[in-house]
Amino acid sequence: MLEIKNLQVSYGCIVALHDVSLKVEQGRIVTLIGSNGAGKSTTLRAISGLVKPQAGEIFYNRSRIGGLPAHQIVKLGLSQVPEGRMIFANLTVHENLMMGAYLQRDKAVIHRELDFVFATFPRLKEREKQIAGTLSGGEQQMLAIGRALMSQPKFLMMDEPSLGIAPLLVKTIFEKIVEINRERGITILLVEQNANLALEISHHAYVLETGRIILEGDSVALRQNPEIKRAYLGG
Repeated sequence: MLEIKNLQVSYGCIVALHDVSLKVEQGRIVTLIGSNGAGKSTTLRAISGLVKPQAGEIFYNRSRIGGLPAHQIVKLGLSQVPEGRMIFANLTVHENLMMGAYLQRDKAVIHRELDFVFATFPRLKEREKQIAGTLSGGEQQMLAIGRALMSQPKFLMMDEPSLGIAPLLVKTIFEKIVEINRERGITILLVEQNANLALEISHHAYVLETGRIILEGDSVALRQNPEIKRAYLGG
């Protein structure tokens, strides 16, 4: 569904990604793990059209999307849940969700997607009229995911969904990620520092280190890899 070939991204004279290549098959959860500054978020930003690659190619359903503006990429069915959630703090929960549906003109579809979001995250329904900035960190993360779902994505990118969230809610968020993948068949590319959790719910994984992919494979196998255990799993 998604293929990246020899991607290179630079910020000024600093090269953030060096010849990164990866594939994401339809219906799968694929995770990118690595330490801070490894290039995980930059990879997602390049796919989303938020940064322009210096070299390499990005294909979505066999069509080249590298260099397209972000709004066109959303129209194709790719949506991103950004690191730090980036909700509209002064708007209500409902207004934030409507921002996610800004490309959709069919009111019936909007209502259907809203019902799905509220069924997935009942807490958002309870807080529908509440100002988003007053929500807890976990609730804001639910809102950020819900907002992305309102655009009817076929491919969903999530950047550090566990960041700054209470441990109990982290478990809930990850259960919902699996639920979204299974029930809607949405393909997910997950960037996550909590490598243990990411490998637990994903099918396939890539390990990024200083802008390069150093390892890839089945997530179950990587969890047993002594090198991965030592570097990322605390053992």
